[in-house]
Amino acid sequence: MDSAVIDRSKVTQVLANFVVSSKPGDIAESVYTEATRSFLNWAGCAVGGSIHETLDRTLAAIRPFAGEGQATVLGRGEKLDLLHAALLNGISSHVFDFDDTHLKTIIHPAGPIASALLALAETRPMSGREFLHAFILGVEVECRIGNSVYPEHYDRGWHITGTAGVFGAAAAAGKILGLNPQQMTWALGIAATQSSGLREMFGTMCKPFHPGRAAQNGLLAAHLAAQNFTSSDRGIEAPRGFAHVLSTKFDPTEITENLGKTWEVSLNTYKPFACGIVIHPALDGCIQLRNAHGLKADDIASIELKVHPLVLELTGKTEPRTGLEGKFSVYHSCAAAIVYGRCGEHEYADEVVADPKIVTLRRKVKAEAENGIHEDQVKVTITTADGKVYELFVEHAIGSLGRPMSDEQLDQKVRDLCEPVLGPSGTERFIGLCRDVVNASSLAEIVKAGVPPR
Repeated sequence: MDSAVIDRSKVTQVLANFVVSSKPGDIAESVYTEATRSFLNWAGCAVGGSIHETLDRTLAAIRPFAGEGQATVLGRGEKLDLLHAALLNGISSHVFDFDDTHLKTIIHPAGPIASALLALAETRPMSGREFLHAFILGVEVECRIGNSVYPEHYDRGWHITGTAGVFGAAAAAGKILGLNPQQMTWALGIAATQSSGLREMFGTMCKPFHPGRAAQNGLLAAHLAAQNFTSSDRGIEAPRGFAHVLSTKFDPTEITENLGKTWEVSLNTYKPFACGIVIHPALDGCIQLRNAHGLKADDIASIELKVHPLVLELTGKTEPRTGLEGKFSVYHSCAAAIVYGRCGEHEYADEVVADPKIVTLRRKVKAEAENGIHEDQVKVTITTADGKVYELFVEHAIGSLGRPMSDEQLDQKVRDLCEPVLGPSGTERFIGLCRDVVNASSLAEIVKAGVPPR
């Protein structure tokens, strides 16, 4: 789409028309392949996260108000109404902070979109290709809107996965519901007026609530629009619309330029570590030095990090008290990386955060922001008790676009997440079905495989 001829005062309508007019054949197979990887990663995180206490508490709170059982909570088997199922799956997919990341904006794209679509798939059958087509469109809308306001929007304190995610969920669900251009424009406007999520909540149960709520609200927006529930036609770009109210920067060309020619899902990445993405370079560096030199916690006098400023802003908790807080502590994370040689979900258990050995080591970690260090870079210096100094500069952290996770690494990550819930054989079946989603006649078999046998 030629951005040069687009009226900037009608950005919402441009996006709506694009989503409505898109056909599955307009998108290259390589894009579907990356969307499949995104879906598999999301599904593994949702199943693995389903056993977290956050889900128990959410279910206890909403069960008296949940409607007819229409859609499944992955990993658990409870059936709730569409909107609450989308909420629960969105929460579980993000509760470990292990889900996908669009590095340009730090959006976790799949959570709001896949959670809304999977719920919808149980009441409105769709093929795997239809599902992925809608998913790709949702990611495109979500991330392009995020691009248009990042980083100022994020710097103001908004959790962009929640604020932008609601647009992606609305667009994807609206595509499946067959909205016309006017209805899709309304759906995006209804999404805009529900956009929310505060970074103050990081390290608490509210953080995964954000993508869950974005999925729920986006799905609601699409259904309201299908009934001709109206909104502004300029919900994104109007002076009192989303972009200008929630950000000091708005660049509409980030939404319109090369629309339909480039695809944001192709820029998606997958976490090897279950914590804030900005910590990953430091973990990568610590693990490399640990393994190369056989370092143990008792050997270390100090760990010094030169990092991007966001590391301290987002993950500067020096004394985390819980596993959720530990995910936002570069100090805990590096200590756990040295002790365990990895940072999966186990390393963020409450008891690990409170382990005296970890506490002692994390107090030896010093982090300092340095100009010129990019978000996926770090300088690590480890000094041992006997005076040896080991240094490493990480140019691109594992899991970044410069060093992406392979299919084999991604499958192993999903195994680690799902086997405690589905068992080994059930997990292999689940992975196989998710990997072949593009050829599925419906999503029913995948949903069934994502629930442990009773």
